[in-house]
Amino acid sequence: MTNGLESESRKLLGRLRDTMAEEAAGQARLDKITHLTADSMGTEVCSIYLFRDPETLELCATQGLKQEAVHQTRMKLGEGLVGRVARSGKTVNTADAPAERGFRYMPETGEEIYSSFLGVPIQRLGEKLGVMVVQSKQQRKFTDDEVYALEVVAMVLAEMTELGAFVGEGAALKARHTQPALFRGATGQEGTAMGRVWLHEPRVVVTNLVADDPDRERARLQEAVDQLRVSVDEMLAGASGDSEQMQVLEAYRMFANSKGWMRRMDEDIARGLSAEAAVEKEQSVARARMAQATDAYLRDRLHDLDDLSNRLLRILTGQGSQTGAEMPDDPILVARNIGPGELLEYGRKLRGVVLEEGSVGSHAAIVARALAIPLVIHAERITNEALNGDRIMVDGDQGIVHLRPDDSVATAFQDKIAMQAKAQERYASIRETPCVTGCGTRVQLLMNAGLMADLPSLESSGAEGVGLFRTELQFLIRNQMPKRTELAALYARVLDAAKGKRVVFRTLDIGSDKVLPYMKPQDEPNPALGWRAIRVGLDKPGVLRMQLQALLRAADGRPLSVMFPFVAQHEEFQRARWEMEKTIAREKRLGHTVPERLEIGAMLETPSLAFASRRFFEEVEFLSIGGNDLKQFFFAADRENERVRRRYDTLNVSFLSFLENIVARCGDTDTQLSFCGEDAGRPLEALCLAAIGIHTLSMRPASIGPVKSLLMRADLGAVKAAIDDARERGEQSVRDAVTDYLRGIG
Repeated sequence: MTNGLESESRKLLGRLRDTMAEEAAGQARLDKITHLTADSMGTEVCSIYLFRDPETLELCATQGLKQEAVHQTRMKLGEGLVGRVARSGKTVNTADAPAERGFRYMPETGEEIYSSFLGVPIQRLGEKLGVMVVQSKQQRKFTDDEVYALEVVAMVLAEMTELGAFVGEGAALKARHTQPALFRGATGQEGTAMGRVWLHEPRVVVTNLVADDPDRERARLQEAVDQLRVSVDEMLAGASGDSEQMQVLEAYRMFANSKGWMRRMDEDIARGLSAEAAVEKEQSVARARMAQATDAYLRDRLHDLDDLSNRLLRILTGQGSQTGAEMPDDPILVARNIGPGELLEYGRKLRGVVLEEGSVGSHAAIVARALAIPLVIHAERITNEALNGDRIMVDGDQGIVHLRPDDSVATAFQDKIAMQAKAQERYASIRETPCVTGCGTRVQLLMNAGLMADLPSLESSGAEGVGLFRTELQFLIRNQMPKRTELAALYARVLDAAKGKRVVFRTLDIGSDKVLPYMKPQDEPNPALGWRAIRVGLDKPGVLRMQLQALLRAADGRPLSVMFPFVAQHEEFQRARWEMEKTIAREKRLGHTVPERLEIGAMLETPSLAFASRRFFEEVEFLSIGGNDLKQFFFAADRENERVRRRYDTLNVSFLSFLENIVARCGDTDTQLSFCGEDAGRPLEALCLAAIGIHTLSMRPASIGPVKSLLMRADLGAVKAAIDDARERGEQSVRDAVTDYLRGIG
């Protein structure tokens, strides 16, 4: 790159900075930018097209095309060369635009006399804002330096847009971060909440885009990169030895020491950008590539580069996570992703959580369920759009987020919350009433838990006990294996808080989507079907024995119920029970008190266990159907996969018939049976489960009221008849038939 080109670029950027500093309306600023750019690049035309909506581009300013076309010419995403740049996020550079594939002639602009075309995307951190174009009559392809120069101008234009430089009377754009926005994600945890945005990682705002002294900016960048490298080395030195964590940190170190990364940022600074703007330009490029990358490894590496750029920006700007902003009284956490420990630190202060990433089985989702707060995942780009303090409404039932909602949406949402609150008041009146159906059948309603913080819900929800206490959360939120004494003290507090009500402790259920930070992760193509739960416990008996000892000592003579997760065959249950028997014998030898009554059960989460020998059903003292896993294996539909997970209905005739077979087998051997999972907490599904003979259901505390209310009004015999009639008619699901019955009883 020649010094002349660098000097010319710096001059142009200096003029852009001056334009931004002027007291002028937004449209006047845009017009001036097109004039400056055309003059600087020696082209007859410079035009700026901006998105009016996600599918429509509008000509918002031009030098060289007909002025009457401004704000009149529009095109759809992908339409014409401009639309092609917008859709692909890639530059189009051609000497003969009319001969180019997809060219669209717009007569109202007068562009037919221009042959050469160079279009670059205007984008910021992966968010597409528009397209910047230069054109000339002379047939020529623009040089790499010219392309680079226009990309730098487009990047500054994107930053100016972010800072609201084009807002005002006659402006081409509405103010950023002021308009209502709707995000459609997926349900991580049901429930509704409204409040104010609290960003887990506050936005870094770059205000000094252009710099006059390249040497000073290079020195600032080098100093920040040195600081970054030291922090990465310190993280590596303090890493737990976990190979996956080490791989991520090694990737960090590789990027932090990348000469190519530094060279590109140096070139940006030479062109006239500040150190911060140079970093953010590289980050935007990485985000754009990330959006197009299909290879998972490449996406992860681009993610690493994105994270590293954020760290570097925070060093350069001094904008750390402690910005001095005060958390609102009704915070809804917004983040790209978050670990379970970090989420637990926020605790019950949060009204809800919205993530750009995550999954229904992720650590964050598990903690959100334990905290009983709504969670929406896959809310793409919300961290780009949300600001601390923005009004936000989270509909975890539908997987929808309303950011800065208008009054009509806010009113409708408030009505929904008010109706739910009113219903909860109605449920409170039956809280102490045993759940007896309209036909006189007793149904036991239990709650799921995973934290000490859950236990107050045992009384307030009306639950008769804890049907599932997830013990893995205490392992997931730590950086090292918890001690036996710590676990024993925790389990003792859980039993104390239950005040004599039954608590079923599920032993460690890790693997699949729940990987301990201090255990070596297994590189498995399908972890849900891999080394997880009881398989890990039997292969690492030391961990299983330690947990069983902690449970026995916590009980201190009181009744204890323990169940083993993901048992696929009789032999696994026998081995797990044998570990318990050995542990009890050892505890007796050590003089410890053992439980006065011990129940040992299993979770039925694989179809294979439903067909185990009769002897298994005689030996196991209770079975709990793990509905979430059992359904995904029954239908061969990954519950983490949004394309298929909603495809198959729990009330499908074949699935209900399968469950009836389990009910019959447990009836033959007088084995206690319960159903645990999301479906147990959905009133219609709970009613059908009770009708086919499953009379113990375990669910999240907030579901107990609605489920009890419906069961107390229903006749299970009539529901069973509706199910049988639908099956006889060959219907795929009994949902419509049971809904018709419910309409009949009002």
